[in-house]
Amino acid sequence: MTKILRFKGLCCANCAAKLEKQLNKIKGVQATMSFVAGKILLELDKEELLEEVIQCCKKNEPEIEIRL
Repeated sequence: MTKILRFKGLCCANCAAKLEKQLNKIKGVQATMSFVAGKILLELDKEELLEEVIQCCKKNEPEIEIRL
């Protein structure tokens, strides 16, 4: 399933790249971040992974705001 998350609060494209790398370590998740657009495109094996993705974002970038 495909989901798009919107984000605010990342300071730079480097932070976005690091976060994308962390998200792609989650089994069953394929993430592509667009720092300029403020979006994360997700391909999830199951919907339950969405909460794990959000928690990973907040853990690695505490200042980030995520919206569905």
